[in-house]
Amino acid sequence: MEGLAEELAAAQDRFKLVEHMIADPRVASADPDRYRALCQEHSRLEPIVRRAEERRKLLEDLDAARLLLDEGGAADGHWLDTEIARIGALVEEVEADLQRLLIPRDPRDARDVILEVRGGAGGDEASLFAADLARMYMRYAERRRWKVELIDSNETGLGGFKEIVFGISGDGAYSRLKYESGVHRVQRVPETEANGRLHTSTATVAVLPEADEVEVEIRPEDVVIDTYRSSGAGGQHVNKTESAIRMTHLPTGIVVTCQDERSQLKNRAKAMKVLRARLLERRQGEQSEQITAERRAQVGTGERSERIRTYNFRENRLTDERIDLTLYRLRTILDGDLDEVIDALAAADVQKRLRQGVQN
Repeated sequence: MEGLAEELAAAQDRFKLVEHMIADPRVASADPDRYRALCQEHSRLEPIVRRAEERRKLLEDLDAARLLLDEGGAADGHWLDTEIARIGALVEEVEADLQRLLIPRDPRDARDVILEVRGGAGGDEASLFAADLARMYMRYAERRRWKVELIDSNETGLGGFKEIVFGISGDGAYSRLKYESGVHRVQRVPETEANGRLHTSTATVAVLPEADEVEVEIRPEDVVIDTYRSSGAGGQHVNKTESAIRMTHLPTGIVVTCQDERSQLKNRAKAMKVLRARLLERRQGEQSEQITAERRAQVGTGERSERIRTYNFRENRLTDERIDLTLYRLRTILDGDLDEVIDALAAADVQKRLRQGVQN
């Protein structure tokens, strides 16, 4: 565990430095953003330092027990063997926890997200399923006391959505929702199906971390902004005011629309937020293409074109194909009780990165 000891020493030194900088009132007054980042780093390092201290004390106890065993007589041998085994098991448990804590975090985990749900294959049933998924994520956000802000939607006559886009802001929003990107499949009997036949439809989910202005530079001359009249609910206002925004990024061809607000300025600000997030995703995707081409050929693309989950209403079953997780409480999950699913995906992600660390 020599490598672990070195990582712990580095983490402890960094923790002391961060703690010193946070205690300096000049840091907070001179650069609030840097102070906020330091506080987040302090929160990340604190459990590592606490567990490292537990490990140090356990190793001291283990050395003391072994010394007593070497010096003592046969009378104490059995008790000391038992104690050495107990402390050794605790050391292994703490070190496993430390390895998990030392895995580099995704720097985007603390960000808010733009969540996009679109109906896929299956016509009206796909649009209805998209509405079910959107409601599931909104209810999940409510459970975690996150803020939800509708950005744009394209409703169907039956109460479904061809597309719905909304922002979710709150502590750890991206860290929890990032596993939801992909193709979701539903198997159920539509209410309009007279013969009771099971239909299969799909919807796609995209979870985009919000981008800071400094990360994505958007030149005014690269963007064409059109205004038009909103559609949907809104009474006479819908027909009289051109408050909806269509924003086209010329270099990439990305088009963003927003018509949720009655204010054109507010819609423009929301559309720009979505455009930044999509541009950041594209840039990171291009970088990932270059870095992971060989690995992707072995394990699959991992892109949104691949199905990640099945929702079977007849069996009240949810199956996540990525981790072979099956739960028979689909209706409570669709009501926003997603933590068990996301916890399992996060745990599998940790184990995967630990294995990669060992291989490297």
